[in-house]
Amino acid sequence: MSVAIRVIPCLDVSDGRVVKGVNFVNLRDAGDPVELAHRYDSEGADELTFLDVSASAEGRATMLEVVRRTAEEVFVPLTVGGGVRSVDDVDRLLRAGADKVGVNTAAIARPALVDEVAQRFGNQVLVLSLDARRSDATPSGYEVTTHGGSRGTGIDALAWAREVADRGAGEILLNSMDADGTRAGFDLEMLAAVRAAVGVPLIASGGAGTAAHFADAALAGADAVLAASVFHFGQVSLAEVKRELARAGLPVR
Repeated sequence: MSVAIRVIPCLDVSDGRVVKGVNFVNLRDAGDPVELAHRYDSEGADELTFLDVSASAEGRATMLEVVRRTAEEVFVPLTVGGGVRSVDDVDRLLRAGADKVGVNTAAIARPALVDEVAQRFGNQVLVLSLDARRSDATPSGYEVTTHGGSRGTGIDALAWAREVADRGAGEILLNSMDADGTRAGFDLEMLAAVRAAVGVPLIASGGAGTAAHFADAALAGADAVLAASVFHFGQVSLAEVKRELARAGLPVR
Protein backbone atom coordinates (compact mmCIF):
# COMPACT_ATOMS: atom_id res chain seq x y z
CA MET A 1 0.00 0.00 0.00
CA SER A 2 1.40 3.37 -1.02
CA VAL A 3 1.50 6.23 1.45
CA ALA A 4 -1.74 8.24 1.37
CA ILE A 5 -1.71 11.62 -0.35
CA ARG A 6 -2.13 14.25 2.37
CA VAL A 7 -4.60 17.11 1.89
CA ILE A 8 -3.52 20.24 3.76
CA PRO A 9 -5.45 23.49 4.21
CA CYS A 10 -3.12 26.47 4.59
CA LEU A 11 -4.02 29.39 6.80
CA ASP A 12 -2.15 32.66 6.26
CA VAL A 13 -2.34 34.38 9.65
CA SER A 14 -1.86 38.11 10.17
CA ASP A 15 -2.29 39.65 13.63
CA GLY A 16 -4.39 36.71 14.78
CA ARG A 17 -6.73 36.52 11.75
CA VAL A 18 -6.68 34.35 8.62
CA VAL A 19 -6.17 36.43 5.45
CA LYS A 20 -5.98 35.58 1.76
CA GLY A 21 -5.12 37.44 -1.44
CA VAL A 22 -3.76 36.81 -4.93
CA ASN A 23 0.04 36.62 -5.16
CA PHE A 24 0.15 37.76 -1.51
CA VAL A 25 -1.44 41.18 -2.18
CA ASN A 26 -4.93 42.62 -1.60
CA LEU A 27 -5.36 40.52 1.53
CA ARG A 28 -8.90 39.99 2.85
CA ASP A 29 -10.15 38.54 6.12
CA ALA A 30 -11.06 34.84 6.02
CA GLY A 31 -11.85 34.18 9.68
CA ASP A 32 -10.51 33.09 13.07
CA PRO A 33 -7.61 30.63 12.67
CA VAL A 34 -8.59 28.36 15.57
CA GLU A 35 -12.21 28.15 14.37
CA LEU A 36 -11.07 27.38 10.82
CA ALA A 37 -8.56 24.81 12.04
CA HIS A 38 -11.32 23.14 14.07
CA ARG A 39 -13.56 23.04 11.00
CA TYR A 40 -10.87 21.53 8.79
CA ASP A 41 -10.01 18.93 11.44
CA SER A 42 -13.65 17.82 11.57
CA GLU A 43 -13.86 17.79 7.75
CA GLY A 44 -10.92 15.38 7.41
CA ALA A 45 -7.81 17.49 6.88
CA ASP A 46 -4.69 15.33 7.14
CA GLU A 47 -2.55 18.22 8.34
CA LEU A 48 -2.78 21.99 8.76
CA THR A 49 -0.27 24.67 7.85
CA PHE A 50 -0.17 28.14 9.44
CA LEU A 51 1.93 30.81 7.75
CA ASP A 52 2.57 33.88 9.88
CA VAL A 53 2.42 36.87 7.56
CA SER A 54 2.69 39.45 10.38
CA ALA A 55 6.16 40.92 10.32
CA SER A 56 5.96 42.66 13.72
CA ALA A 57 7.05 41.39 17.12
CA GLU A 58 3.42 41.79 18.24
CA GLY A 59 2.39 39.54 15.38
CA ARG A 60 4.90 36.92 16.49
CA ALA A 61 3.53 36.83 20.04
CA THR A 62 -0.03 36.65 18.69
CA MET A 63 0.97 33.75 16.44
CA LEU A 64 2.41 31.74 19.34
CA GLU A 65 -0.90 32.15 21.15
CA VAL A 66 -2.81 31.03 18.04
CA VAL A 67 -0.60 27.93 17.81
CA ARG A 68 -1.16 27.15 21.50
CA ARG A 69 -4.95 27.49 21.20
CA THR A 70 -5.03 25.40 18.03
CA ALA A 71 -2.84 22.62 19.45
CA GLU A 72 -5.17 22.31 22.45
CA GLU A 73 -8.22 21.76 20.25
CA VAL A 74 -7.02 20.19 17.00
CA PHE A 75 -5.31 16.82 16.75
CA VAL A 76 -3.95 16.68 13.18
CA PRO A 77 -0.28 17.60 12.64
CA LEU A 78 0.34 21.35 12.55
CA THR A 79 3.12 23.01 10.55
CA VAL A 80 3.94 26.66 11.30
CA GLY A 81 6.11 28.93 9.16
CA GLY A 82 6.79 32.59 8.55
CA GLY A 83 9.60 34.64 10.02
CA VAL A 84 11.49 31.63 11.42
CA ARG A 85 15.13 32.75 11.62
CA SER A 86 16.81 30.59 14.25
CA VAL A 87 16.85 27.33 16.16
CA ASP A 88 15.33 29.26 19.08
CA ASP A 89 12.37 30.31 16.90
CA VAL A 90 11.80 26.65 16.03
CA ASP A 91 12.04 25.67 19.68
CA ARG A 92 9.42 28.26 20.69
CA LEU A 93 6.96 27.07 18.03
CA LEU A 94 7.41 23.41 18.94
CA ARG A 95 6.88 24.21 22.61
CA ALA A 96 3.70 26.12 21.69
CA GLY A 97 2.36 22.99 20.01
CA ALA A 98 3.59 22.93 16.41
CA ASP A 99 4.57 19.50 15.05
CA LYS A 100 6.65 20.83 12.18
CA VAL A 101 8.19 24.21 11.37
CA GLY A 102 8.62 25.84 7.98
CA VAL A 103 11.67 27.88 7.06
CA ASN A 104 12.18 29.93 3.92
CA THR A 105 13.99 33.28 3.64
CA ALA A 106 16.33 32.72 6.59
CA ALA A 107 17.58 29.48 5.03
CA ILE A 108 18.34 31.29 1.78
CA ALA A 109 20.32 33.91 3.72
CA ARG A 110 22.10 31.26 5.82
CA PRO A 111 21.75 27.67 4.54
CA ALA A 112 23.44 26.26 7.67
CA LEU A 113 20.16 26.98 9.49
CA VAL A 114 18.73 23.88 7.76
CA ASP A 115 21.54 21.71 9.18
CA GLU A 116 21.14 23.21 12.65
CA VAL A 117 17.39 22.65 12.84
CA ALA A 118 17.60 19.11 11.43
CA GLN A 119 20.43 18.15 13.78
CA ARG A 120 18.73 19.52 16.89
CA PHE A 121 15.12 18.47 16.26
CA GLY A 122 15.27 15.83 13.52
CA ASN A 123 14.54 15.97 9.79
CA GLN A 124 10.85 15.25 10.33
CA VAL A 125 10.39 18.64 12.03
CA LEU A 126 11.75 20.75 9.16
CA VAL A 127 9.66 21.81 6.16
CA LEU A 128 11.63 23.89 3.67
CA SER A 129 9.29 26.35 1.96
CA LEU A 130 10.44 27.02 -1.60
CA ASP A 131 8.74 29.89 -3.43
CA ALA A 132 9.74 29.53 -7.09
CA ARG A 133 8.86 31.17 -10.38
CA ARG A 134 9.70 30.54 -14.01
CA SER A 135 12.79 32.47 -15.05
CA ASP A 136 15.41 32.56 -17.79
CA ALA A 137 17.96 33.54 -15.11
CA THR A 138 18.67 29.95 -13.99
CA PRO A 139 19.76 26.73 -15.74
CA SER A 140 16.56 24.84 -14.87
CA GLY A 141 14.26 27.71 -15.81
CA TYR A 142 12.98 27.98 -12.22
CA GLU A 143 14.25 30.59 -9.76
CA VAL A 144 13.94 30.81 -5.98
CA THR A 145 12.17 34.01 -4.89
CA THR A 146 11.63 35.90 -1.64
CA HIS A 147 9.18 38.53 -0.38
CA GLY A 148 6.08 36.80 -1.67
CA GLY A 149 7.59 36.11 -5.07
CA SER A 150 8.43 39.76 -5.74
CA ARG A 151 12.22 39.39 -5.53
CA GLY A 152 14.35 36.99 -7.51
CA THR A 153 17.44 35.53 -5.86
CA GLY A 154 19.27 34.17 -8.91
CA ILE A 155 19.28 30.76 -7.17
CA ASP A 156 18.26 27.80 -9.29
CA ALA A 157 15.21 26.19 -7.66
CA LEU A 158 16.24 22.61 -8.49
CA ALA A 159 19.77 23.10 -7.19
CA TRP A 160 18.35 24.67 -4.01
CA ALA A 161 15.90 21.79 -3.53
CA ARG A 162 18.76 19.30 -3.77
CA GLU A 163 20.91 21.30 -1.37
CA VAL A 164 18.27 21.62 1.34
CA ALA A 165 17.35 17.94 1.04
CA ASP A 166 21.02 17.05 1.47
CA ARG A 167 21.27 19.38 4.48
CA GLY A 168 18.37 17.67 6.25
CA ALA A 169 15.04 19.20 5.23
CA GLY A 170 12.38 16.57 5.87
CA GLU A 171 9.91 17.95 3.32
CA ILE A 172 9.78 20.63 0.65
CA LEU A 173 6.73 22.87 0.32
CA LEU A 174 6.90 23.93 -3.32
CA ASN A 175 4.88 27.06 -4.02
CA SER A 176 4.53 28.29 -7.59
CA MET A 177 4.53 32.08 -7.37
CA ASP A 178 3.25 32.32 -10.95
CA ALA A 179 0.20 30.21 -10.11
CA ASP A 180 -0.43 31.34 -6.51
CA GLY A 181 -4.00 32.50 -5.99
CA THR A 182 -4.91 32.20 -9.67
CA ARG A 183 -6.98 28.98 -9.35
CA ALA A 184 -5.72 27.94 -12.80
CA GLY A 185 -4.04 24.75 -11.54
CA PHE A 186 -0.71 23.80 -9.99
CA ASP A 187 2.49 24.20 -12.04
CA LEU A 188 2.79 20.53 -12.99
CA GLU A 189 6.02 20.93 -14.96
CA MET A 190 7.76 22.53 -11.99
CA LEU A 191 6.41 19.84 -9.67
CA ALA A 192 7.67 17.05 -11.91
CA ALA A 193 11.08 18.73 -12.22
CA VAL A 194 11.53 19.06 -8.45
CA ARG A 195 10.20 15.53 -7.92
CA ALA A 196 12.89 14.22 -10.28
CA ALA A 197 15.55 16.21 -8.39
CA VAL A 198 14.83 15.14 -4.79
CA GLY A 199 13.57 12.12 -2.89
CA VAL A 200 12.10 13.90 0.15
CA PRO A 201 8.31 14.34 0.42
CA LEU A 202 7.01 17.16 -1.75
CA ILE A 203 4.01 19.38 -0.92
CA ALA A 204 2.39 21.11 -3.91
CA SER A 205 1.13 24.65 -3.38
CA GLY A 206 -0.11 27.48 -5.54
CA GLY A 207 -2.86 27.49 -8.12
CA ALA A 208 -5.57 25.09 -6.96
CA GLY A 209 -8.99 25.94 -8.36
CA THR A 210 -10.83 22.62 -8.72
CA ALA A 211 -10.75 19.21 -7.05
CA ALA A 212 -9.22 17.76 -10.22
CA HIS A 213 -6.22 20.08 -9.90
CA PHE A 214 -5.20 18.33 -6.67
CA ALA A 215 -5.22 14.92 -8.34
CA ASP A 216 -3.17 16.34 -11.22
CA ALA A 217 -0.55 17.54 -8.72
CA ALA A 218 -0.37 14.16 -6.99
CA LEU A 219 0.00 12.39 -10.34
CA ALA A 220 2.85 14.82 -11.18
CA GLY A 221 4.72 13.67 -8.07
CA ALA A 222 3.35 15.53 -5.04
CA ASP A 223 3.11 13.58 -1.78
CA ALA A 224 0.76 16.20 -0.35
CA VAL A 225 -1.44 18.94 -1.78
CA LEU A 226 -1.99 22.29 -0.10
CA ALA A 227 -4.39 25.17 -0.73
CA ALA A 228 -5.91 28.14 1.05
CA SER A 229 -8.60 30.29 -0.52
CA VAL A 230 -10.52 27.53 -2.36
CA PHE A 231 -11.04 25.85 1.02
CA HIS A 232 -11.64 29.04 3.05
CA PHE A 233 -14.27 30.42 0.69
CA GLY A 234 -15.98 27.12 -0.05
CA GLN A 235 -15.12 26.67 -3.75
CA VAL A 236 -13.78 23.16 -3.08
CA SER A 237 -14.27 20.89 -0.06
CA LEU A 238 -11.77 18.50 1.45
CA ALA A 239 -14.19 15.65 0.76
CA GLU A 240 -14.33 16.57 -2.95
CA VAL A 241 -10.53 16.60 -3.14
CA LYS A 242 -10.26 13.18 -1.51
CA ARG A 243 -12.94 11.75 -3.82
CA GLU A 244 -11.04 13.08 -6.83
CA LEU A 245 -7.75 11.63 -5.58
CA ALA A 246 -9.39 8.25 -5.04
CA ARG A 247 -11.01 8.42 -8.49
CA ALA A 248 -7.51 8.91 -9.95
CA GLY A 249 -6.39 5.70 -8.22
CA LEU A 250 -4.41 7.49 -5.52
CA PRO A 251 -4.44 6.35 -1.86
CA VAL A 252 -6.22 8.70 0.58
CA ARG A 253 -6.88 8.61 4.30
